[in-house]
Amino acid sequence: MTYITHSESETEALGAEFGKALSPGAVAALYGQLGCGKTAFVRGMARGMGLRCLVNSPTFTIVNEYLEEGKIPLFHFDMYRLGGADELYDIGWEDYLARGGVCAVEWSENVPGAFDGDEYAVRFEKTGDNDRQITIEGGPGAC
Repeated sequence: MTYITHSESETEALGAEFGKALSPGAVAALYGQLGCGKTAFVRGMARGMGLRCLVNSPTFTIVNEYLEEGKIPLFHFDMYRLGGADELYDIGWEDYLARGGVCAVEWSENVPGAFDGDEYAVRFEKTGDNDRQITIEGGPGAC
């Protein structure tokens, strides 16, 4: 499914709708260039999942964990600085998958071997100063 957003708030709103539909164990592989709305989308995902946390890019920490009592946890990864899937496994990727949360992975193009075909592929493209084309494909059972 392809969507067009015209502002950061619209990108967040789309992320919120997406987040409402996610189940424990879901993986969202996010693809797109710098500044195309990936973190804004994850902020929306968190809101849609009922999390009230401050979501920011985990570029320097690699992963941020958003945990609230009674809510599905959100694990927000940024693979910008990683050289491949092996490095993702070195930081405990399989452990995160086993924890029953939702994983959102920015810069998924840097770790193609980490995914098994059961993930949502969310692709972002800048189509103007504030406009984005966001395509969501796949998900559990889609492979």
